[in-house]
Order: sequence, then structure tokens, then C-alpha cells
Amino acid sequence: MTSGATLPATSTSPTVRQLWTHTRGIVLALAVLLVGAVAIAAVRSNSRHDALDPRSADPLGSRAVSALLADRGVSTRVVTTLDAARAAAGPQSTLLVAAPDRLTHRQQSELHSATARSGGRTVLVAAGSWSVGRLAPGVTADPATSARSTLSPRCDLPAARRAGTADTGGIRYTTRRTDADACYPSARLATLLRLPPATSGSGDTVVLGAPDILYNKRLDEQGNASLALQLLGSRPHLIWYLPSLSDTSATDDGGRKGLLDLLPSGWLWATLQLFIAAALAALWRARRLGPLVPEQLLVVVRASETVEGRARLYRKADARDRAAAALRSTTRTRLAPLVGVPVAQAHAPEALLPALSAHLQGDGRDLHTLLFGSPPGDDAALIALTDQLDALEREVRRP
Repeated sequence: MTSGATLPATSTSPTVRQLWTHTRGIVLALAVLLVGAVAIAAVRSNSRHDALDPRSADPLGSRAVSALLADRGVSTRVVTTLDAARAAAGPQSTLLVAAPDRLTHRQQSELHSATARSGGRTVLVAAGSWSVGRLAPGVTADPATSARSTLSPRCDLPAARRAGTADTGGIRYTTRRTDADACYPSARLATLLRLPPATSGSGDTVVLGAPDILYNKRLDEQGNASLALQLLGSRPHLIWYLPSLSDTSATDDGGRKGLLDLLPSGWLWATLQLFIAAALAALWRARRLGPLVPEQLLVVVRASETVEGRARLYRKADARDRAAAALRSTTRTRLAPLVGVPVAQAHAPEALLPALSAHLQGDGRDLHTLLFGSPPGDDAALIALTDQLDALEREVRRP
């Protein structure tokens, strides 16, 4: 077997320069978008506030209700730490907790201890099951939220009766206390609860299922403004507590939330629905099992062409050892059944050679070297090996 001409080495892997040439437009576009996003965020960060912020004029801000309270002589002070909220709570103040579920369990317990003996009013906005049990003992949040947002009072609380219908849907609550005012029911569960003072000298607690009546965009609808002013304007001072994640008191090893606790229940249900929809789509688009259907091949390749193609590859690679091993292995596989040896033992010299020698009646050939010997050294030896293996197989097949 002769080796072919040496071909120049080629590589299909792109170089770094080629990669940069093809991708620099995309990289530059992404860089421009990133710089623009950072610039916009930096410009707007000083003027925008979170939802329910009394300093914000955004649709979800609460500057409008703060301005109305100021016209009635009620001052509004924003605090973002637990220590400031505890220090400001008193008999002449109303403490509004804008996002109770952001507080850790330890923060909730400390805040409740401070407000229980302050003598003022505490308003909890959209307190879920994570926080309402500690901030308003005896109150339980229902997992299902209200299907409607505009509800009627249906209670004896003077503030609710004067306000009339309001957008108080959202989280629904139940309580074991018989002296509580359960207002704006949805499916027989209240979306606004007022808990009277539990002991002499303590203040009352209002649990509000949704923040809609405090939003700038909803304040002029229904009786939202009247209800908000009456709930927040009963004392001369309003402490607006916006819990912050940077508050050092948030370090809590015992009540730290997990990932699932941080996700609203709606996201969990939506994920389950998407999973079911994906499973149904997969079943719909899956390949149907049925009988095999024969198909005509586009191109018929003769077996001899396949053999010749493999032989050319062996020759090009100068792989006489692999070619000889393939010839010997195929010959052993064909000879084993002819001499009564199982095909599984065709490649075991101790099983094949005695049976083959007995069949040939010991004609003196070196069968071990022929069937299990070393690879040939050149092309002539490989051709000679092929002829010898062919002659051996013809001899065994001869009657």
C-alpha cells in the first residue's frame, strides 16, 4: 500500500480576528443599549419612588392622599427603618406599614411589641400570611384573593359607612375576635378589618387587603378618598413606614424567607398552568406511534461500493493493521459455525483452533499465525494474507 500525496493542513476553526469581525456589530449595539439603560436609570432614580410612597406623584404613588391629609392638619413623615418606626409610634400618631411582608419575623414581632403599647393606630396594607399573624394576632389571611375590587361596607364601622363603596378588594381576612369590625366582605370574608384596643392604653389596628384606595390614580374613584382620610387622619401625625431591604434590623436567622416565600401565589399558579400547557402541547405535537411504512431510498448504494470506499480509506490512512484485523475477524466469524463452535467463542483461540484443526485433519498449516497473528508489514503481505484466508475458508466449506 502506498501513501498518497501529503495535503496541506487546513482548519475550519475561525480565528479571533474573524470572530471579532463578524460579531463586533452586535457587541457594539449591546454596549450602546447597556450604556443607555444605565444612563436612563441614573437620571430617573432621583425622581422616581416606590409604590405607595407619599412623596411620589406617579400613578402608584400616594402624594395625593398625603396632600389631602396636610390640608386637614395631619403631618406625614416617611421612615424606612424599624428603629425609626418604633421610635415614632405614639398615642398621637398613626403608623402605616406599606409592605408588611417585607419584614422578617423578628422585625414583625418587635414592631408589634412597640405598637401594642403605643396607644396609636396601626394600619397594615396588604398584609399576607407571612406577616399578618404576628402584626395582628388572631387574624388569618385567606390564600384566595378577592375576585372584585369595588365592594360595599356592610359593617357598622363609622368610617366605612360614611365612605360607602370603595376599592378595597385584594387579600381577605378572618379573625377569632368577636369585637372586630369586618368590612367590605368578598365571599363572606372581610377585606378590611379593624381590631379595637386589646388592653387599656393600647391602640387599634386596621388591616387593609389592598392598597388601591391610597394610589394617586384611584383616590378620586368611589369612596376611596373618604375612607383613606378617615383611616389615616384620626391622629395629628402619620408615620409612613416603607420597609427597606437595606435596614440593618433585617438580619434575621430564624425567620428568613425562602425563594418560594418571596414569590406571590399568583406566580406559582401561573407556572403550574404553563407547565400543564407545555405538557399538553408536547402530547399534541408528539410523533404518533403506528405501523412501519416502507419508503423508497432516494439513492441505492451497492454493497461493493461501500466495501471499496472503506478499503480506500484504509489505504489512505495506511491502516494495514485494521484492515488485517477486520479480515481475520470476519473469517473467524464465518468459520466457527462450520466447525461446530458457537459464534460467541469464534475469537477465542483455545476454542476455535482445535475444532478447525480436527476438521482439516491436521494438514500442518499454522492456523494460529493465520487467524490470530501480527499485522502484515506491507501491502504485499496484506494481499497474501487475504488469499490465504480465502483459501482456508474454501477448504473448510469443501464437502
